[in-house]
Amino acid sequence: MTSTTTTASTPRPDPSDPAGGDRGFFGHPRPLAHLFGVEMWERFSFYGMQGILAIYLYFSVADGGLGLDRGVAVSLVGAYGGGVYLSTVLGAWLADRVAGPERVLFGSAIIVMAGHVALALLPGAAGVGVGLVLVALGSGGIKANATSLVGALYAEGDPRRDAGFSLFYMGINAGALVGPLLTGLLQSRVGFHWGFGLAALGMALGLTQYAVGRRHLPASTAHVPNPLSASGRLVAVGVGLALVVVVAVAVLTGLLTASDLADVTAVVVVVAMLAFFVQILRSREITATERSRVWAFVPLMAANVVFWALYQQQFTVVAVYSDVRLDRDLLGWEMPISWVNSINPVFIIALAPLFAAAWTRLGPRQPSTPVKFGLGTVLMGVAFWLFLAVPGGEGAAPLPALAGILLVFTLAELLISPVGLSLATKLAPQRFATRMVALYFLSVSLGTTLAGSLGAYYDPEAETGYFAILGAAAVLAGLLVLVATKPIGRLMAGVR
Repeated sequence: MTSTTTTASTPRPDPSDPAGGDRGFFGHPRPLAHLFGVEMWERFSFYGMQGILAIYLYFSVADGGLGLDRGVAVSLVGAYGGGVYLSTVLGAWLADRVAGPERVLFGSAIIVMAGHVALALLPGAAGVGVGLVLVALGSGGIKANATSLVGALYAEGDPRRDAGFSLFYMGINAGALVGPLLTGLLQSRVGFHWGFGLAALGMALGLTQYAVGRRHLPASTAHVPNPLSASGRLVAVGVGLALVVVVAVAVLTGLLTASDLADVTAVVVVVAMLAFFVQILRSREITATERSRVWAFVPLMAANVVFWALYQQQFTVVAVYSDVRLDRDLLGWEMPISWVNSINPVFIIALAPLFAAAWTRLGPRQPSTPVKFGLGTVLMGVAFWLFLAVPGGEGAAPLPALAGILLVFTLAELLISPVGLSLATKLAPQRFATRMVALYFLSVSLGTTLAGSLGAYYDPEAETGYFAILGAAAVLAGLLVLVATKPIGRLMAGVR
């Protein structure tokens, strides 16, 4: 990017340059405002749509839904969520090899908006199929690149960096908080497609803001680190088209149906994870220390899968629970089902700064990463056990009880989620840094997909065994990590 000058010999600092000292957005570089905006509106549209997705799929046609079997509906939501995280791998690859992170983010935002428009305007299964595929692909591209663009705004060692990321994540949670409130209100008042339409409008606002401000981003954000050759591009296009044809044929011939989409997605993710691990561990380009750290990553990612398999049931089982079991009466007014999805962001906004301050204050005395993973997984299991203490019967569960359970969800999340991606970068061999990050996202993808597959077995009228067994599985997985903390720590070879 060229910079303007005051005289031929005295250049004025480019405000988009990390070294330029721009403080135009609450003391931070002005381009942060545009990244904040596009991420906030993307989260608004994403969580707003996801808050009403499950009930749209299984509500009767008379009530504005598609009338699918409830088990099939929640498994589809899980498969879609798993697809979002799976597509982050594609988004990162496109940024590294084809277009650079800034262009991929801009294109992904357009794809997300198109997906929400499809959900709003296309009727029936066509709208769901086209809309969810587009939103999953676009959201994955945004997730894969937004964080790196924020980092590019700051020079190495800039003390504002952590505060800038805090502002950025406030945008994420603000969108996640407001989205389900507004789309749920529209859905309950005038219909599902109005809710999807509002999600599309929110994404359009974010895209417009970003389109206006993207020219102020550093030139480095358009750089392609490892561009494909011309022949490599042809191969990539060929592989992509072949995959599209295979999936289309499988759908048209009935080999791939809605009821088994989550299971198929899970198998694809497991195969990809195993392939990545084998490739890294068998490589002769990594040192013995790096190989040891990769082995340490294995049990932690297994715990991560268990955690997300339960945590992401906020959009599957908890959605059904809120519809059937929850008393949503507020002084004679029935609260929209999707409003439950705004409870977790409130807790995140309130508690995340406290956790960050606690870890900073404790410094080297804070729990190690394996301990955080173990405790977070145990807490997630305890949260499921807490459902067993809630009064039974249709519409009998008090809202404060569910809010308390979601508070435990949040405490578990704050122990695991903020450190997961950081752990991937710390344990990654130098040669395979990108693939280790991809492995982290694949573990989240698998857990999210399983949240749908497991949710298909939930029955509000016989839920005791469901919550008891899954809670026990998570508690056991967390305890195993805690017991193995010392061996895992040794494998981490100095990484804490």
